Amino acid sequence: MATGQKLMRAIRVFEFGGPDVLKFQSDVAVPITKDHQVLIKVHACGVNPVDTYIRSGTYSRKPPLPYTPGSDVAGVIEAAGESVLVHGASGGVGLAACQIARAYGLKVLGTAGTEEGKNIVLRNGAHEVFNHREVNYIDKIKKSVGEKGIDIIIEMLANVNLSNDLNLLSYGGRVIIVGSRGPIEINPRDTMAKETSIIGVALYSSTKEEFRQFAAALQAGMEVGWLKPVIGSQYPLEKAAQAHENIIHSSGATGKMILLVS
Repeated sequence: MATGQKLMRAIRVFEFGGPDVLKFQSDVAVPITKDHQVLIKVHACGVNPVDTYIRSGTYSRKPPLPYTPGSDVAGVIEAAGESVLVHGASGGVGLAACQIARAYGLKVLGTAGTEEGKNIVLRNGAHEVFNHREVNYIDKIKKSVGEKGIDIIIEMLANVNLSNDLNLLSYGGRVIIVGSRGPIEINPRDTMAKETSIIGVALYSSTKEEFRQFAAALQAGMEVGWLKPVIGSQYPLEKAAQAHENIIHSSGATGKMILLVS
């Protein structure tokens, strides 16, 4: 797997005993959420008498070792065991989305247009990949996710896929539109029964504080190792026109296309 798991700080107990068995660690893997679970970024946790009983081994309930003590926390839910479908996942943005989603505990699905593209998506965090050039690929996605549907769809080509996206969503699901090359006709009723949302995003609309948050998260990902930019086609600066042609008309991107300045 090309992505690593995000790490966190925690107190760990490897044996029952006195307070000295509480061991501080800064490299504990962030748990991967399962169905009906949530991932909470903890800002503060309570200390209760029962925590000491459990730690000492005298309480009637003993957790399997090692364990992290504590039973009440205050924080922010970061992931709720959700599923995400990344359309056009083999490109630079799509691969980054797969890496980030996998690191934050989501079930990651992707689409690509070539076998090479499918393979690179799998190597960068996706649990499953579908060929969007196959006529019945939507049916395959539906079969994979079952009746629940998909919680989040990252959409790179909304003018082609948006109508199908709305039928793939779970209750309360949302389509995040990253890219579109033209208009598309949809049936608004497709958003009503499941109370789904269509959300457009643009980096230049972000606030300074949001930019700082993005930068901090991406920097942390690169330092820990779960975020690794994938370079695709490379062109000399003089071939910029060719790069522009290929990024629109090529059979499928594999990584971030770049111009070499020096």
